[in-house]
Amino acid sequence: MWGSALSADEFAAIRSVGFEPVGQVLGAAVYNVGFPGGYSCPTYGSREAETIMDFNRSRGYGPAVSYTHVSGGGGASAYGPLVNTLYAARRKAVARMTGQCQALGGHGVVGVSLSLGRFPAGGVEFNAIGTAIRAPGGIRLSAPFTSAVSGQEFAKLIMGGLVPVSLVLGISIGVRHDDWLMRGQTRWMVGNVEVAAYTELVNRTRQDARNELHLDVGRVSADGVVIKRTEMHVGEAECRGKERAHDYRAEVTMLGTAISHFGRERQHRERPSLAVLSLDPERRGAARTGAGAMGSGPSLSVLLSERHDSQEETRNPDQEQQ
Repeated sequence: MWGSALSADEFAAIRSVGFEPVGQVLGAAVYNVGFPGGYSCPTYGSREAETIMDFNRSRGYGPAVSYTHVSGGGGASAYGPLVNTLYAARRKAVARMTGQCQALGGHGVVGVSLSLGRFPAGGVEFNAIGTAIRAPGGIRLSAPFTSAVSGQEFAKLIMGGLVPVSLVLGISIGVRHDDWLMRGQTRWMVGNVEVAAYTELVNRTRQDARNELHLDVGRVSADGVVIKRTEMHVGEAECRGKERAHDYRAEVTMLGTAISHFGRERQHRERPSLAVLSLDPERRGAARTGAGAMGSGPSLSVLLSERHDSQEETRNPDQEQQ
């Protein structure tokens, strides 16, 4: 007996392309994050920032303007250790889930859901859960595929000549100091204006997460990626380089399924519609009576049959003999 997290529609879709579920699989990993990084301010505390500040002071430009640091660029102010931990924990949970799939004789996992939460005894718990599937009579794979697509989406990929390869992730953390320009653009007296500092923070962090996602796709040698979801969380923390100041932090996570071509697209041609008109006048009359009883308007076939009956009634005997 097997179990699954599939809905009835997903089960039917998977069966329609020759696969069947073999069981529900899951993997977990609990990590203690002791060194997240980000122990310096991106504006105050780095050599590059100090150089810019010295240049501004020499020219009389006033306080320094901040810029955004992302984890993909490295540096002491970036949260590189935390991002590496997020990658390692999720990949370990997915690897344990894949091991269960392989033990059940499955060829892959669909509908994978990744989640994280606080562990009661301390630390962060990462979970991966999905449904293992297999193609009866298929060869055993060295490594089952993993995917975040649903059962219906998996069937559409197979029918289109595509196959899931692996779950892929793109994670980035961006940080920016709350400078005088940012504070000036957020005052109510300024009016409806764009806060350029916030825009740069979210755009650069999203772009860095997208770059990390593309690198993960290249790691599994796939042709492309279908993104399942993109999450962003923005928070505020105390600045470590200047007293009574704050830094803003944006965390972006992208989850997707890397896919590759394995064959030609299956063309499913729809049969053309066929109009059927009864030659029996009694059946045509019964059809008209039934259509009226249903409370709907006359269909095109009924109108055509009525027109044909009226033409037969107005036809005289001489025309029929001719």
